[in-house]
Amino acid sequence: MNSIEAKIKQLRDELNRHNYNYYVLNQPTIGDMEFDFMMHELEDLEKAHPEFADPLSPTQRVGSDISQGFQQVLHERPMQSLGNSYSIEEVQDFLRRAKDGLGGEPVQIVGEMKYDGTSISCTYENGRLVRAVTRGDGVRGDDVTANVITIKSVPLQLQPGDWPEKFEVRGEILLPWASFERLNKEREFNEEPLFANPRNAAAGTLKMQNSAEVSRRGLDAYFYFMLGDNLDTSGPSLFSENDFSTHTGRMEALKKWGFKVAEHTVLDSIDAVKDFIDQWDVERKNLPIATDGLVFKLNSLRQWLNLGSTAKSPRWAIAYKFAPERECSPLQFISFEVGRTGVITPVANLEPVLLSGTIVKRASLHNEDIIRQLDIHEGDYLYVEKGGEIIPKIVGVDLKRRPADSRPIEFVSTCPVCGTALTRVEGEAAWVCPNKYGCKPQITGRIEHFVARHAMNIDGIGEEVAVQLHENGLVENIADIYSLKGNDLLRLEHFQRKASDRILSGIRKSLEVPFERVLFAIGIPFVGETTAKVLARNVHNIDRLMEMTAEELATIPEIGPKIAESIVDFFSNEGNREIMERLRQAGLQLSLSEEELASRTDKLAGKKIVISGVFAKHSREEYKAMIEQNGGKNVSSISSATSYVFAGENMGPAKLEKARKLGIPIISEDEFLAMIE
Repeated sequence: MNSIEAKIKQLRDELNRHNYNYYVLNQPTIGDMEFDFMMHELEDLEKAHPEFADPLSPTQRVGSDISQGFQQVLHERPMQSLGNSYSIEEVQDFLRRAKDGLGGEPVQIVGEMKYDGTSISCTYENGRLVRAVTRGDGVRGDDVTANVITIKSVPLQLQPGDWPEKFEVRGEILLPWASFERLNKEREFNEEPLFANPRNAAAGTLKMQNSAEVSRRGLDAYFYFMLGDNLDTSGPSLFSENDFSTHTGRMEALKKWGFKVAEHTVLDSIDAVKDFIDQWDVERKNLPIATDGLVFKLNSLRQWLNLGSTAKSPRWAIAYKFAPERECSPLQFISFEVGRTGVITPVANLEPVLLSGTIVKRASLHNEDIIRQLDIHEGDYLYVEKGGEIIPKIVGVDLKRRPADSRPIEFVSTCPVCGTALTRVEGEAAWVCPNKYGCKPQITGRIEHFVARHAMNIDGIGEEVAVQLHENGLVENIADIYSLKGNDLLRLEHFQRKASDRILSGIRKSLEVPFERVLFAIGIPFVGETTAKVLARNVHNIDRLMEMTAEELATIPEIGPKIAESIVDFFSNEGNREIMERLRQAGLQLSLSEEELASRTDKLAGKKIVISGVFAKHSREEYKAMIEQNGGKNVSSISSATSYVFAGENMGPAKLEKARKLGIPIISEDEFLAMIE
């Protein structure tokens, strides 16, 4: 080993150790700056010496933006699910059945948390992660190794120890509460559907095709099961310090090797089990991750083998599920909040209450109709629930505690910010402030929307900065962003040079954002990302769009009268036309590029295509772009209106069967490429 290779190995070992200290032990021994310096040094060495590349290097945890399909992999051993219980009596029945199955032999019980995430199986050989596979159908799952590598609490190289040559460890991939709330805040800001709970968010993130985005989201992992063909179940010996004869022994071994393992407690009686349930029914609310119950296992691996499993679940373990969380809290007041498009949303402000690990103080009531349906009065005690849906939801009123003289909540008739009389769109539940260009939340909301990640992606301008920019007279409309100078930004409260430089860099990069995203970013009501793509593909430039009538717009596929009228109304405002001219002068892309125009055809015009499976020649996202470039439309579900099903490897059997039943043509990768040649 030469000096360069030795240095690279040293840096990798040190960084792996510091990752373990920080993400597993929560006991960092160096500061962020020193860690970043070591990481940059390793990145530079690996770039200069690609012959020493290693896919498990700490530098690879950032992920890649190159898309990849998922290969399906057979599990070496089936991944079963646990049977459920909902009461201490059902846990007692489980223990009685286990003892009967063992001929009355005494059992030792282990209790641990049941994490609410998505199951994963990781295989290690010679101390290195070689494969990570989802549960799938229990027999086979998706190989998501490239994404799991980005999770910093998953060891890529084990800590020194007496680990087996090959073994499998199973656990749960989770999205911590803090990451979940940050992600949902981003999605709300970008007007994307919110994730209902961290479990759905973790599962969706793990199956993303972009491992760089997986890394950014901040997944975590806890492990609770170790198995392998050559694990000695007889206990510690002269030749091994490990106790693989018990579940707790295996968990302690995993802990030594660098895994974050489920907290586990040995329980010596049914009374101890009940106390464990009562303890965690309260304490779980303070955990940084989502849980939905407990798991009780026998501790002896010999007893596991003797009891075996049913077709669905093991006989040596059972899950205990907590009831959905629900609390009753006094209503302090209803606030009426103005969104970017002027919609007024009523929000119940409650006395703070702890639900599923977070303090709940507010819950949306959505619109006036919901307030009427729930019959909410001033001073009411409201039931707020999370259950499987993590977004707090008002589900009822405790009528017994209603004050005798309380009055029904009245919806506001004027905008709570600018005082303009509200209007109600016919056929809709929402009340709207029509003062689009003079109402402060609508102005700052448009700024936030414009700079969002799926729009112009100007890093550093969030909700607070948008408000500061507006209140300080620096940004009255989105065009003003392109007049900002470094000294302007440094005038803002708590602003340093680094933050200013980041925003200015983002503004410069935004000049390269393609026309379809600019069209989405300018904030025409009812023009979302998909509609913006359709418009860009059909009108080619902003000048033509500004001059089109509602009748002309309505002839474009997928542009109905409502969207057409909204576009015409938007550009009938002289102020919006002036903004477009200023954006043009700033250098924004207000037309399709010559390259984009040259690559567009009508070969798939009017065709609705469902794409499914894993592909060899291009990624799924690249094929979706090709469909749109050639005039087709990507659709997610198969129906009688579907033109083709574009099928790759491992396409789901249900989709395949539905396509055949409806007589929809199924085309291969080569057939699709031939269609667009």
